[in-house]
Amino acid sequence: MGRSLACLCLLGLVLYPLARGTVPASEFRLEGDYLLGGLFEIHYDTFPTPHDRPESLDCSSKTLFLSNYRRFQLMRFAVAEINNSTDLLPNVTLGYEVFDHCSDTRCFAGIFKLLSVDNVVQPWNVPGKKVSKVVAVVGLFTSTFTLTVAPLFMMDFIPMISYGSSSSILSEKVKFPSFLRTVHSSQEVIQVIVKLLQYFKWHWVAFLYSNDDYGANAQKLFIEKIKNTDICLAYTHDLVSSDFLSIFQWIKSQKIVVIVVMAPEWSAKPLVKSAIQHNVTDKVWIAGEAWSLNKELPKEKGIKHIGTVIGVAQLYLNIPRFQDFIYSVKKQNECESAEQQFCNRVCKCSNVSAEDTLAVDPSYAFSVYSAVYAAAHALHNVLNCGTGKCDSGVSVSPPALLAELKRSNFTLLNQTIHFNEDGDPLFGSYAVHFWNRSGAAENFGICSFYPSIQIFINESKIQWHSKEVPVSQCSKECEEGNAKRQEGIHRCCFTCEICPNGTYVNITADPYSCLPCEKHQWSTAGSTSCLPRTVEWVPFTDPAAVVILAGACLLVALTAAMCVLFAVNYNTPVVRSAGGPMCFLILGCLSLCSISVFFYFERPTEAFCILRFMPFLLFYAVCLACFAVRSFQIVIIFKIAAKFPRVHSWWMKYHGQWLVISVAFVLQAVLIVIAFSSDPPLPYSDFLSYPDKIILGCDVNLNMASTSFFFASIVVHPLLYFLLHGERPPEELQRGQSHNLLLASADPHLDHICHRDHALPRQIHPHPQRPGRALQRLLLSPVVFPPQMLHYHLSAPQEHPEVLPGSDSGLHQNHQPRGAGQKLHPPASYKVTFQSVHFGLREDLKRC
Repeated sequence: MGRSLACLCLLGLVLYPLARGTVPASEFRLEGDYLLGGLFEIHYDTFPTPHDRPESLDCSSKTLFLSNYRRFQLMRFAVAEINNSTDLLPNVTLGYEVFDHCSDTRCFAGIFKLLSVDNVVQPWNVPGKKVSKVVAVVGLFTSTFTLTVAPLFMMDFIPMISYGSSSSILSEKVKFPSFLRTVHSSQEVIQVIVKLLQYFKWHWVAFLYSNDDYGANAQKLFIEKIKNTDICLAYTHDLVSSDFLSIFQWIKSQKIVVIVVMAPEWSAKPLVKSAIQHNVTDKVWIAGEAWSLNKELPKEKGIKHIGTVIGVAQLYLNIPRFQDFIYSVKKQNECESAEQQFCNRVCKCSNVSAEDTLAVDPSYAFSVYSAVYAAAHALHNVLNCGTGKCDSGVSVSPPALLAELKRSNFTLLNQTIHFNEDGDPLFGSYAVHFWNRSGAAENFGICSFYPSIQIFINESKIQWHSKEVPVSQCSKECEEGNAKRQEGIHRCCFTCEICPNGTYVNITADPYSCLPCEKHQWSTAGSTSCLPRTVEWVPFTDPAAVVILAGACLLVALTAAMCVLFAVNYNTPVVRSAGGPMCFLILGCLSLCSISVFFYFERPTEAFCILRFMPFLLFYAVCLACFAVRSFQIVIIFKIAAKFPRVHSWWMKYHGQWLVISVAFVLQAVLIVIAFSSDPPLPYSDFLSYPDKIILGCDVNLNMASTSFFFASIVVHPLLYFLLHGERPPEELQRGQSHNLLLASADPHLDHICHRDHALPRQIHPHPQRPGRALQRLLLSPVVFPPQMLHYHLSAPQEHPEVLPGSDSGLHQNHQPRGAGQKLHPPASYKVTFQSVHFGLREDLKRC
């Protein structure tokens, strides 16, 4: 009995390690105080076969991707480097457990292995639930795999640090609260590609994408980013099948030169090989970072004929001592039978040499390296290892490690590692490269993301297949000053139309519209910008202004001279017959009207605008009133005095002429004050007269100022009426003038009429011997007394001459003046009465 029990115990000791599934020498597992989970797509099921029932998947039977195997080795190297360091985790060892995740639907055994505690996956939110054995997970590479697996780790807030998943969906913290990544999102990569297209003015492009979350998200972002640009998506299609001939035929029919391919390398490889096979030539291929650094495609025969391949990828950083690690590590392929049931830990990579591992695509190397170090620095902070020794008594929970990860801020290979609030990296730059003739990726540009995306290109380094920058446009660019007119659904297909006068086209803002210039600007046809208009006014120094001002000053001087002349000869019949004091008022008003001329020059101001109109309107109205009154006086003497003697008497007694002039002055002044107070003339700019000039002037509100003009026009009408009636003397005057002329030329008895009481003007002195000649000269003189202003009668003598009633000057006149048909009696004594009428002045020439 005891012997049988001892055998059973011995058998249990042998089988227990097998049941535990330990892999002592496996490169997929390393024991440590704290474990990191690792998920790498070392193999990939390119064409998955559907099954009727669940089947175990043997990843080792699928296609091996050495680039992912190299990334897996980078994680191992980083963990080894951290364990050998005495600064980061001095008395703590870091282990890992890595799984080959070759399928997004049939590799969940490894995921549950990482989530399990003592090989048991506990339900979520169970009270007293034990902490998972892994503190963080590094992976995955593709966005599709990550979107499938990540929700399982999010439930317990286990930090998941991806080194290659770039889908922007993963930045949504509501869905993925514990997700971080050390690679830039697709949104930033697409922005780099769009800037590259804009730099080379490639506006007519095709976009091909993989049939997964990475490709679909990239296509959506690309369409969003080119909305407000000159780039048109001429054609887009997914790479769901291996028949690419129809895709190339569409691209050829649309005359597309630039093709953007956002797909992982296992999808991009068949596309490029098919392009070589179908003789697709002279294209520009823009590769996403997933396959832009592929080392196999540049070696394909005929790759040079497809055109120029330009790639966008993370700037390569050489990781020290990694090459030595690859050469020194021993490839292991021993797997315990207990682990083989998962079929994702059997690598069978013993035939992969160190040279093959180092020669493959080096992209995402720093992403894997920094992801491991970010987890180690977070663990360093949780365990309080700053004193040179870690506190092993601290319980490390995934939420605590996640909080420290989000606060990461450390330097690694001269790069400052930290994350934003969405878990995206705030470090790293992207390189823009092309595949040169030797098949190597040669950098010709660099792109920085912080604080904003900026791209720097060195065109001299690029080796174009066409020896010059290729052109990819639907329509030829318009000449300068021409606006585009869209044709069809694409903005890149257009005709050109020249912009007319007064408009311009801003190519950077809106090349499809002719924008009108501002009011103070102008442009000719076909302009790209507007020019400022020239502001003009007439200065005092302008030659025309000088001539006008000199003429105005001369007229004022002449008017002043006339005033002086009239003042000196004020008491002469000439001055008094011309109007006397009213002449000074008329001359003064004319001079004041001339003042307005001086304010039509220089830059208009509010005061200048008022003085342009107010003196003229006011004093010109007074001048017109003076002329109207003088004309009215002729009418009142010839027409009204006889018929309405009281009116004539009142007019002479109260100085009616001055009363009328004063009323006109006051009324016009009131009208001007009211009009200019409510809406005064103001400076304004005339934009309509000249297209390239602004003429400064004064704006007058005609509705308000029309009252002043209307009043002046009212004064003009009676003035014209009185002038017309006053210029025609009465019929008696005409007959009397004829008689007097006859008398002066034929009657010799006139030599004896002047013998006493001389009352002739001083300028006319009768000759002592020939008084008839003097009288004849007096009657015929048109200068001193014009015929229409001279009223004289010849009548027989009366014993009692009567004075006209109502006369204030004692004018003598016969009741019955002799007509032209009456006989003259030479022997008799005659009385000759002259009435000189000239604007109110009357002189009696009595019988001598």
